[in-house]
Amino acid sequence: MAEPRYKSIVDDLVGHIRAGTLPPGTQLPTIRALMKQHGVALATASRVYGELEAMGLVVGEVGRGTFVRDTSLPRGLGLEQNPACSGTIDLTFNYPSLPGQVELLRTGLRTLAASGDLDALLHSAPQGGRRHERQTVAKHLRNRDIRVPGEQVLIVNGAQQGLAVTVMALLQPGDILAIDALTYPGMKALAQLHRLDLAPLPSHAGGGLDLERLDALCRRRPVRALYTMPTLHNPLGWVMSEPDRIRLAELAERHDFLVIEDGAYAFLAEPAPKPVFTYAPERTVYVSGLSKSVASGLRVGFVAAPARLIPPLERAIRVSTWNTPSLTVALACQWIESGMVDTLEERKRKDARRRQTLARRILRGGSIVAHPTSYYLWLELPDDLRADRVAADLERDGVLVTTAEPFSTTPNTRHALRLALGSLSLDALGDALHKVRRALIG
Repeated sequence: MAEPRYKSIVDDLVGHIRAGTLPPGTQLPTIRALMKQHGVALATASRVYGELEAMGLVVGEVGRGTFVRDTSLPRGLGLEQNPACSGTIDLTFNYPSLPGQVELLRTGLRTLAASGDLDALLHSAPQGGRRHERQTVAKHLRNRDIRVPGEQVLIVNGAQQGLAVTVMALLQPGDILAIDALTYPGMKALAQLHRLDLAPLPSHAGGGLDLERLDALCRRRPVRALYTMPTLHNPLGWVMSEPDRIRLAELAERHDFLVIEDGAYAFLAEPAPKPVFTYAPERTVYVSGLSKSVASGLRVGFVAAPARLIPPLERAIRVSTWNTPSLTVALACQWIESGMVDTLEERKRKDARRRQTLARRILRGGSIVAHPTSYYLWLELPDDLRADRVAADLERDGVLVTTAEPFSTTPNTRHALRLALGSLSLDALGDALHKVRRALIG
């Protein structure tokens, strides 16, 4: 059987790219030029570039064309967690911690050992957590204007598992998931794993999901759910306005779709509008956790959902992890009840503001998109700079950064960097940001 025409073209281009005769940054012919050059149809030419992009060898850019990627930078950096080499500064992941948190952990474990029900901690907890633990989390959620009984709260292994069980329980392969054009890579990966049909939506100029585009999408296609981060969007840092939240709730009702609201960074925005859950409590699943506000190693998350959705969500927990480790949940609940979580959240808001101030001072003149109390920023690059090349240069200089690619749900990736500010000392962060500035200046 003859080999499909597109494969021979792909193989030829792959050979040139890997041999270096088409070096990183080389602009490939337009689709129309490729059609003429090889005498192929539009579908064949489009498939060639689609295959190359899937292999991580090229990237398409809006209004510019298709370019050879710098493959020395791992494709998709931003979701995969690889240990950094000694001496490397990592600006890809946020693990914000504060001085003294180790001693807090030591004290918390001692308190638990002295007064906790240790026998209960040796046994598996019910899926979703013990009743008093769910009530404790429900009380904590009231600080975010989510008022539900403990029966409508499920405790999970971090917010990522909360998103995973929501997708497992409530969506089916092929369902249409409306999602920001730039979004959290963990949700993007989940959607791909479960074979959801992603429908990307842009942000509007004022910051926030473009609801007119969402409305138009729902009129054309049967959207099953929307995933959104209305408070401290990752990576852009915007906060959706209250009128837009009310409008979103109205759209969910009109078009009969589920809202998956991610509040992982919401604690940093103070004050903030009420969650979308407040305006659409029967159509919203709210997911958050303590990894960012307390400690990433704690891995305690929670899901608040309408009562009718609790049984399928519990089943998804049962078939995935069975339950959450009793010890970490007991420690988390102890810190919630003592007010320690509230204290840490307030301290981290102040810490994040200091880091944003430092970043804006060092990167002054750069095109920065960020919230003043977020632990990350979005740095848009000038037209003459390519994100993969800048990231590769920085990696050689000992700094790891994330390009726009893992956040993008559209074929055309914008040239920008996402810098995580929360995992380093201020001195180390300053050193890293000076290296970023030098990489931009050249």
